[in-house]
Amino acid sequence: MSSINYSEKIPNNVNLSEDRALQRALEQWQPNFLNWWGDVGPAGSSNYDVYLRTAVSVDPQGWAQFGYVKMPEYRWGIFLNPAEKDRKIHFGEHMGEPVWQEVPGEHRANLRRIIVTQGDTEPASVEQQRHLGLTAPSLYDLRNLFQVNVEEGRHLWAMVYLLHRYFGRDGREEAEALLDRRSGDEDNPRILGAFNEKTPDWLSFFMFTYFTDRDGKFQLSALAESGFDPLARTTKFMLTEEAHHMFVGESGVSRVIQRTCEVMNQLKTDDPDRIRAAGVIDLGTIQRYLNFHYSVTIDLFGADQSSNAAIFYSSGLKGRYEEGKRTDDHRLRDEAYKVLEVRDGQLVEREVPMLNGLNEVLRDDFIKDSMAGVARWNKVIEKAGLPMRLTVPHKAFNRQIGSLSGVRVSPEGRVVSQEEWDAKKDEWLPSAEDRAFVASLMGRVAEPGKFANWIAPPVMGINRQPVDFEYVRFN
Repeated sequence: MSSINYSEKIPNNVNLSEDRALQRALEQWQPNFLNWWGDVGPAGSSNYDVYLRTAVSVDPQGWAQFGYVKMPEYRWGIFLNPAEKDRKIHFGEHMGEPVWQEVPGEHRANLRRIIVTQGDTEPASVEQQRHLGLTAPSLYDLRNLFQVNVEEGRHLWAMVYLLHRYFGRDGREEAEALLDRRSGDEDNPRILGAFNEKTPDWLSFFMFTYFTDRDGKFQLSALAESGFDPLARTTKFMLTEEAHHMFVGESGVSRVIQRTCEVMNQLKTDDPDRIRAAGVIDLGTIQRYLNFHYSVTIDLFGADQSSNAAIFYSSGLKGRYEEGKRTDDHRLRDEAYKVLEVRDGQLVEREVPMLNGLNEVLRDDFIKDSMAGVARWNKVIEKAGLPMRLTVPHKAFNRQIGSLSGVRVSPEGRVVSQEEWDAKKDEWLPSAEDRAFVASLMGRVAEPGKFANWIAPPVMGINRQPVDFEYVRFN
């Protein structure tokens, strides 16, 4: 590996060919990464030719080059958005000072923690999705899964670059640990709970990419405000790829709903048993999957009150979503924000210092964004002339983190007893029977232009290719 042409093997705009120390670090890390990919990356896919998009530069022509590639030979690159001349820190106690090009000593541990936590989510989702390719409903969907997988791999590279370049031995050890942890492992799990959940079927995958990758959008947007300029520039470029992951999720769920509505109209029924007997997923099951993935994802924003969130903001390490568009003083010392708690068996709001409530601010931004997509799914049902609508459950529903952890709340926002929760849980969250039914529909469809019975074809193909294009070639 020492004689490789770095600009070809690892497309980058960080002068990799000139940085011997960084080259040495990556020379040791890359083989371990490829071993990790082989062990827990997409099952059985190493010899497939996949029509993938590869980033070779950050300009519009360079970041989306399409062509067939075998995934282990994918060119995982390292890209930072172009530097902004004279950029200043624009929030927190350092507001108005020049951004940092090196890690400030007093913020080193917190910055490393932020980068490691973000970096850990990237390989985790690849591990969660490892077996999905074996049951892909079409070549179009199989290719989209693989595109998401390689881009999560590239996002891991982006965080590992920062660890290797700016954190010395600590960074190298953390980069190795990112490959050692495993999603769902009892002894060495991934850092965040949602990334230890199984993604056993394609409805779960579409919900994950809609909701959980949307969490990624908001976390990356907050980091793109950072006063540590290399982190801000790295995450800004990652956001261009995150948009595709959310598209896969939103359009995937939309196509599942469309197919279900077609069958409901053909059979003139809303009876879940008859709908399931026709081999499609009833809307009630889709709602329960939505409830699960939404509630698991909003936990990813952390506790509703967090001293760490206050420290990260005041230090200039992590801003708010679209910080520059907000009209307050960007220091927030005297600002308040409302969070929920249970008092006397009722959900009530109380005010906390906004600095401590910044996780809740980001969560609420996410919720607003999520609801817009659910409204678009409802348009599909409305267009089919059917009365049912999907809803986003209450923010307090099924929470495992913060002051709402373990509180039993219905999807409508009513505090309920443990007995009522136990009695109605399978109406609100996917039951073992639901998951078994959805699993029973899963089976690979590998003929170009053909789709599984439970999902509608997309409106258009990828990169102006037809829908029946051979997106994956099996060798």
